[in-house]
Amino acid sequence: MVTGTLPRPPADLATVAPGTGRTRPALPRAALRVSLAAALAVVAVATLSPEGTGWAWGSPLVELRWYATGLDSGATLLQLVGNLVLLVVPAVLLVVLHPALGRFRPLLATMLATGAGIELLQYALPVGRVVSPMDAALNALGATAAGVLVARLRRARAHDLR
Repeated sequence: MVTGTLPRPPADLATVAPGTGRTRPALPRAALRVSLAAALAVVAVATLSPEGTGWAWGSPLVELRWYATGLDSGATLLQLVGNLVLLVVPAVLLVVLHPALGRFRPLLATMLATGAGIELLQYALPVGRVVSPMDAALNALGATAAGVLVARLRRARAHDLR
């Protein structure tokens, strides 16, 4: 090694400093893991906080019609956007931590399992929530779209750093 030069970090462990074109170390993996745990804790609080007792079934066809006919309603849009973004942060952090999940099928499977797990917990715990396959599908759809986008951007950036 020549004195005064440092080896370039691997592309998946580096980011480009804005406006400089220089690489800098990415967020340490431990910080990413803590961030993932925190994001999942927020999801747990948001989805498993009690709103009564028992549970109710959300028929997918009824919910689909509710969404389709209620897009002019603030409450419907809030529910739709909330379901689409619920798992976005955990999905993005998973893709950064485990780049192999940055492909459509593995990420979709992971996010569908996560969304289904939330709905199963809402069924099993007496939290007074609506158990909805549509919610699980929307959670997975939003998270998969965001995760795949981030993975593609990271791959493009890694290619540009070479």
